[in-house]
Amino acid sequence: VQLVESGGGSVQAGGSQRLSCAASENTYRRYCMAWFRQAPGKEREVVAVLAGDGSLSVASSVVGRFTISKDNAKNTLYLQMNSLKPEDTAMYYCAAARWYGGNCNGRIDAYDYWGQGTQVTVS
Repeated sequence: VQLVESGGGSVQAGGSQRLSCAASENTYRRYCMAWFRQAPGKEREVVAVLAGDGSLSVASSVVGRFTISKDNAKNTLYLQMNSLKPEDTAMYYCAAARWYGGNCNGRIDAYDYWGQGTQVTVS
């Protein structure tokens, strides 16, 4: 599967932004889908994960502010980001891994397919 992110840019603190990740094929009940981010000088970290059956998890640092969702008809994954903070500034990546049932984890090495990333800058 090929993944293409969009929707990044510059936003003021407290603002909102929605990232999109277009997949080249149907991911419903076939792939774990996730958003990761990497800030300058820091390791890549998981932001949110969506399993093939729709179950989801969100990192504690963004819970209540970020929401992961998917439009299966459009093969598109979203990350709605509200109440953005300067510490949310990072390159955001969409990732996918084959789903074999159950929950999906947030380990970087579990994901085989990655987008090119989209930069989000909060000031």
